[in-house]
Amino acid sequence: MTFRSATVLVGVGLLFTGLVIPVANAQQASGPVKVVQLTGLAGVKDNAKGTLSVENGQLHFVHGKASSEVSAASIQDVVTGADSQRTVGGTIGVVSMAAPYGGGRVLSLFRSKIDTLTVQYRDADGGLHGAIFTMPVGTADVIKKELVAQGAHTTAPGDSTPAANSNTSPSKEKP
Repeated sequence: MTFRSATVLVGVGLLFTGLVIPVANAQQASGPVKVVQLTGLAGVKDNAKGTLSVENGQLHFVHGKASSEVSAASIQDVVTGADSQRTVGGTIGVVSMAAPYGGGRVLSLFRSKIDTLTVQYRDADGGLHGAIFTMPVGTADVIKKELVAQGAHTTAPGDSTPAANSNTSPSKEKP
């Protein structure tokens, strides 16, 4: 094995190690959680970064000096999910696409895991709204449990993993 190929292997190994460590250090929601509000809250721009917390029957999203609150009692549905996002993005991700021999496309394969929290709620006038948040792995379920404990409703109680839903299979034929 040449020195160059050994260096490449060590570099790739370190990159994968760097991607695994944040997943292992997933924080639990004991207070405000750093989130990105993708869309949905009134008066808050899309893709706004801020903190999310559940206190006194309210879901609080604080972005800079502005804040937005949703009453837990007005929440009709809370859904959590798991997703992933590009690790290398922005200008570097776009410029790397010009790397020779398709080398830049390899960067799009590196993804980091995130949790999603979707909240469907009614405003004071009865209008239906929804908000979508992304956050570190392991925090969405904790926030969902806190919301349900303080009066929010959900149509998907408990764990919604595919293994839990494997009992019913629509493709089974009846004799």
